Amino acid sequence: MDYVIRAVRGDEWRAVKELRLAALRDPAAPLAFQETYEDVAARPDAFWQARTERSVRGTTARQFVAEAVPSGRWDGGVVVLVEEAGAEDFTGAVVERRQAQLVAVFVRPEARGTGVARAMFSAAVEWAFGLDGVTRVRLYVHEDNRRAESFYRKFGFAHTGGAAPKPGDPSKVEREMELKPPQE
Repeated sequence: MDYVIRAVRGDEWRAVKELRLAALRDPAAPLAFQETYEDVAARPDAFWQARTERSVRGTTARQFVAEAVPSGRWDGGVVVLVEEAGAEDFTGAVVERRQAQLVAVFVRPEARGTGVARAMFSAAVEWAFGLDGVTRVRLYVHEDNRRAESFYRKFGFAHTGGAAPKPGDPSKVEREMELKPPQE
């Protein structure tokens, strides 16, 4: 199958919602995401409209999707969040320098192994490093999510040594991984 990797558009909030709900129904969701299907499904349309609009403006967040050709179905997505120096991240730590964080990574099971994840990450990372002052892209991976961690390593991410307790289950940790900009 062929895919177009692109940023979401403002009128696509329904598709953004559908992809997120599909991700939260995936068996790996408890390892990969901080939200539950029930909580997210209960959010009003206005939430999805605002979330999509923030991504379209693209200065603090951007969502990339893998759109199947010719069906138009979204088979994957990744969100890039821009974190400013001095702000607190989700762990409560102060961000030392402007950076980007990849979150909400999902590829539908039938599209896994097709190169979709690599293509989405390439677009997301290129966009992030194209922003003024972004010196690294990071993400967190659950200690038991070996499939995701393996992909991140193959893409070039490395462990930083940083970790945070998993929200809702402090007996588990999320490990920080980072990708530095390509050398010019």
